[in-house]
Amino acid sequence: MAVARSSPLAAPRAVIVSPSKGAEGVEGPSEAPASTADASGRTAAGAQHTAGFGFGSSLRLHKTDEYSSVFAFRRVLRGRWFNLHYCPNTLGHARIGLVVAKKLARRAVQRNLVKRIGRDVFRHAQAGLPAHDLVLRLSAKLDTVTRRMMRDDMISLLGRLPKK
Repeated sequence: MAVARSSPLAAPRAVIVSPSKGAEGVEGPSEAPASTADASGRTAAGAQHTAGFGFGSSLRLHKTDEYSSVFAFRRVLRGRWFNLHYCPNTLGHARIGLVVAKKLARRAVQRNLVKRIGRDVFRHAQAGLPAHDLVLRLSAKLDTVTRRMMRDDMISLLGRLPKK
């Protein structure tokens, strides 16, 4: 027979009472007006983009057509391990897409690491980037490459983008 044990470190659950279900005289937390932004830079209304360190949906390329238009623009910056394809957009902020081929990074763990580092570098650089759609593409095998070397290559590519 298994006996369920409670951890002495676990805190008891708090009881949450909403203003509509609580006592009549108790007021809930004050609501902010719909036009103000929260700590993450998002407004209560939704999808406006403001500078910050987030990586929301508005900062990514999603559709095949978006990637195709960047590749068709035929502007590319070449680094040691990555190519940065770019195309101006009318959104007022940069967006990024990442392409990591299985041919160059055989294991999913390695492909995911490259994409994670690419997103992180973009997040930290996005405030200083021009309004372009970007595609960061792996262009060489990563046999003896360290994370620092990948990060430095990505940062140098983003720094070389034309500012117009």
